[in-house]
Amino acid sequence: MSGPLRSNWAPAHPVNLRQTLQPLSRGTFDPTLRWEGSSVWRTLRTPNGPASLHLAARNSTVEATAWGAGAEWAIAGVPELLGRGDDVEGFDVSGNPFLREAHRRLVGMRLLRTNGVFEVMLIAILEQKVTIKEARRSWRELITKHGDVAPGPTPEGMRVCPAPSVWRRIPSWDWHRAGVDPQRSRTALAAASVASGLERTLALGRGSDEISRKLRSVPGVGFWTAAETTQRSHGDPDSVSVGDYHLPSIVGWALLGRPVDDDGMLELLEPWRGHRQRVMRVILGSGFAKPRFGPRMTIQDHRGH
Repeated sequence: MSGPLRSNWAPAHPVNLRQTLQPLSRGTFDPTLRWEGSSVWRTLRTPNGPASLHLAARNSTVEATAWGAGAEWAIAGVPELLGRGDDVEGFDVSGNPFLREAHRRLVGMRLLRTNGVFEVMLIAILEQKVTIKEARRSWRELITKHGDVAPGPTPEGMRVCPAPSVWRRIPSWDWHRAGVDPQRSRTALAAASVASGLERTLALGRGSDEISRKLRSVPGVGFWTAAETTQRSHGDPDSVSVGDYHLPSIVGWALLGRPVDDDGMLELLEPWRGHRQRVMRVILGSGFAKPRFGPRMTIQDHRGH
């Protein structure tokens, strides 16, 4: 494609780009997503090849511009990326003052759907059992070294996530230098080997036990990784990241005033079954922070092993 492809989309409901796309952000130096004021650059690998996408909100319209072989696919996916198909029917937080007020202030937050499973799963795999800081460094180093240069006039340093075939050829020492231990690299390679099958789960809807089961058939992918994936790739409004180091205590403090474990978190979220992920997004989007005390998770440096 010689030039950019442009489109304007007028959503039926208000859309706040930052609130909606926040789950895709992997820090200030993420090579696949960068903010420029209120607009955002995102790179993606589509079935047709690499693409760069620029989104800017202008009043009630989102202006989308895309470059690269996958530009048409990227433009076509903008509405679902920004929440089209996200059904809030039955979501009622009127009985909880905290959630009611938080939801009122997050009127432009929609649940996104990237329609790209492998890339999102790879991010979740890198985040298994390590701190966010370490996982983001691993993602940044691997994408920068092995990803394609982003097409179009993107900010310097942006890259497109490599194709599954490229991930399968990454040598063990590059995983090691990026701080990824052998267990996570084996899981990433297993996901890369069945990437086309992962993408086929998109046809099964926005979320279900069947989708989760198919994702968990990848060796090394459990309930947490499957949930973290479907929340973003499929737009699942109900999946809960059971097994997360921080989420149960955040939910407990926000809704009960004290920390809880996974079982306690699920019990607190049960009244909103069908929208439990939406409740999590409201809590996290509200800016609520649990009290800062107790032991911190240690950063594991796998480069020395």
